[in-house]
Amino acid sequence: MRKIIFVGVAGSSDPKPHPRAVMKAERFGAKLAEYRDEVKLLTGGDGGLMRIVSKVFVERGGETIGIIPLEDEGRPSGHPRYNPYNTMTIKTGVTFQARSIILVRSCHSFVILGGGAGTMIEAFLAYLYGIPLIVIEGTGYPTDKLKELAVDGYLDHRKLTKTYFTEDPEEAAEKAYTLAKSRTTQNL
Repeated sequence: MRKIIFVGVAGSSDPKPHPRAVMKAERFGAKLAEYRDEVKLLTGGDGGLMRIVSKVFVERGGETIGIIPLEDEGRPSGHPRYNPYNTMTIKTGVTFQARSIILVRSCHSFVILGGGAGTMIEAFLAYLYGIPLIVIEGTGYPTDKLKELAVDGYLDHRKLTKTYFTEDPEEAAEKAYTLAKSRTTQNL
């Protein structure tokens, strides 16, 4: 039986994200869509970079799963945080912060597209839960500074899981797919 690979992303929900981050999210989504027969893309379900990557992934035949926080349930279609590219939605009934735990723990690998405090929290959650973490750099967001915290690719002294940093969104998509696929064969 073929296992579904869940690749999660975190990114700014700004209505007008940084142009560099937009370009990288689009390129990441396009490359990841090459694996659309095996991969489902998981997001926090919101607008901004999550909407952008979902749009590209869906337009290339992929399916997305939006993990929706309580605050975003029932958003009207014209709202900037509404994401029409969620193929499936899971209404969590919990706050943004609690939703992040559900999102991250549901993934086989996790990619940071660029963002602020909420996105960084999701990066640290992935690290703490041992989920392979890939950070796309050069986005113009505070997450670009995560590499400064890492020593030999680890976000702290415990060396729970190596974090991979790259400016190249296609490389990030390849790494996310490869690492996630290896986890599905390990029954994690």
